[in-house]
Amino acid sequence: MPLVRIDLPEATPPEYRQSIVEVVYEALVDAVGAPVNDRFMIVSEHEPENLVMDPTYMVERTERALIIQITFNAGRTVEAKKNLYRAIASGLHERIGLRPEDVFISLVDVPKENWSFGLGEAQYVD
Repeated sequence: MPLVRIDLPEATPPEYRQSIVEVVYEALVDAVGAPVNDRFMIVSEHEPENLVMDPTYMVERTERALIIQITFNAGRTVEAKKNLYRAIASGLHERIGLRPEDVFISLVDVPKENWSFGLGEAQYVD
């Protein structure tokens, strides 16, 4: 169960939003085995002063840089996570021409009991 938050600069063209969502979803399914139809994403646009990323830390970023935070079940290997990073960065480059340097990804691993899909239940553990 991934929960994805995508934070975009406000200058991101509207037609790119759907492509970004599709690339991230496809990468989750293909690279780390997320279930088909398990698509929960929050997409937010931000003015420059509200999306702060150092332009030179580790890589050179442009004003098109975005942040993707993925919360999912703990237990994936480092190699699977690396495959996910590559799939998202290369997919966004191919689909919308976003430089791989402009794709910042953060993964948050949580135990399965930390999810409720509704009804006030912990469906993964009940």
